[in-house]
Amino acid sequence: MAERTDVVFVDGVRTPFGRAGEKGQYWNTRADDLVVKAIIGLLERNPNVPKDRIDDVAIAATTQQGDQGLTLGRTAALLAGLPKSVPGFAIDRMCAGAMTSVTTLGSGIAFGAYDLAIAGGVEHMGRHPMGFGADPNPRFLSERLVGEDALNMGSTAERIHDRFPALTKERSDRFAMRSQQKTAAAYENGKLQPDLIPVAIRSESGWGLATRDEGMRPETNMESLATLRTPFRPHGRVSAGNSSPLTDGATASLLASSDAVKEFGLTPKMRMVSFAFAGVEPEIMGLGPVPSTEKALRKAGLSIDDIGLFELNEAFAIQVLSFLDHFGIDDDDPRVNRWGGAIAIGHPLAASGVRLMIQLARQFEEHPEVRYGVTAMCVGLGQGGTVIWENPHFDKRAARKA
Repeated sequence: MAERTDVVFVDGVRTPFGRAGEKGQYWNTRADDLVVKAIIGLLERNPNVPKDRIDDVAIAATTQQGDQGLTLGRTAALLAGLPKSVPGFAIDRMCAGAMTSVTTLGSGIAFGAYDLAIAGGVEHMGRHPMGFGADPNPRFLSERLVGEDALNMGSTAERIHDRFPALTKERSDRFAMRSQQKTAAAYENGKLQPDLIPVAIRSESGWGLATRDEGMRPETNMESLATLRTPFRPHGRVSAGNSSPLTDGATASLLASSDAVKEFGLTPKMRMVSFAFAGVEPEIMGLGPVPSTEKALRKAGLSIDDIGLFELNEAFAIQVLSFLDHFGIDDDDPRVNRWGGAIAIGHPLAASGVRLMIQLARQFEEHPEVRYGVTAMCVGLGQGGTVIWENPHFDKRAARKA
């Protein structure tokens, strides 16, 4: 049996994220074509990797039907030009789909079954709204396994506000405004563009090219946020302004063993340290990253103070704030979502986990004083997922100066 080997995040790319629906840039683009474009872009950026040495392809989607169905990892691999000898499969863990693609294939690398693998996710929420066509077992409600609110993500966010009165709407709105501002600044400084793969798009006016995330609203301010209606509850606290928008997009990442890194002359961007998933009450699914992060830290032998960078998925501002309050981290802590998050960029459900990793990897390059970082997210039906990563650029001297 092979000894456990390091799991290395070599590279990650994504399409620009688009607004879901008829007015969105991807309305006339197939979901599988989005992830195929991401995979092709990933392979073009890594020409040292022989296509026939890819051991597996895992692609996640939350609504696995139509152009997001048919064992997506396999079909996407074939469409992206990988040899027919390369297998693939599909994964569903709702919002943590791509994250689970990475941890599943990473586990295979650590075990010695894989040397190279591609992990990612796609969601075309315009074509496939969350839960569309699903038939939840009536026993969920009749036997009170979950409350009626558990299947409505916005209602679960309102419940977190109920549970923690200190987490006010004003705090959520301010966090959302800062997310928009940070993402706009990141674009202005060219931080996000290097990992975007342009996508040809078709509309009534003809062909074009998607090169930017479509949902950003840098003009957002506290006054405008205060006027937005709260659709999940009269006089509630969760609005479209402090939530992630419905989004279309795809991500893809290249994972490798330490042996493959040497064999093909690859440059590691991150090393996987540990990961964990955890369950919570489905009615407050946004609290999921708290126990999953505690679990991942425990498995890694680390504490929250060891983490120098956080990429937390902003499904709702309240979900991130509950995480920060639990761990005693300030709302404006510079370690958290330095380039903004899903409130501005978008959250194409099963694709988002790898977006978090892409941004963390880039920040590791800029921050050699940071040794460990976290990617974490809440998951529908009451789950959380966390991956802890180590910075290969870590410099003890830089850390002492910091």
